[in-house]
Amino acid sequence: MEKAGIPVCQVTSVVPIAKMVGSNRIVQGTGIVHPLGAADLPPDEEKELRRKTVLQALEALKSEAPGR
Repeated sequence: MEKAGIPVCQVTSVVPIAKMVGSNRIVQGTGIVHPLGAADLPPDEEKELRRKTVLQALEALKSEAPGR
């Protein structure tokens, strides 16, 4: 998708694998089962955690991908 000019950001809890496969923009997720949330949190706290992670991903999309 990057080659087509569409910026991509990967949200994952396994950052080393994302780097290994060549992802340009990576945001650290919370966990393997719930990368954008945490089921053990109260709903309002989980919503804030998800919001924070998505905002980080959007900020990453603004950056220039390495090698471009």
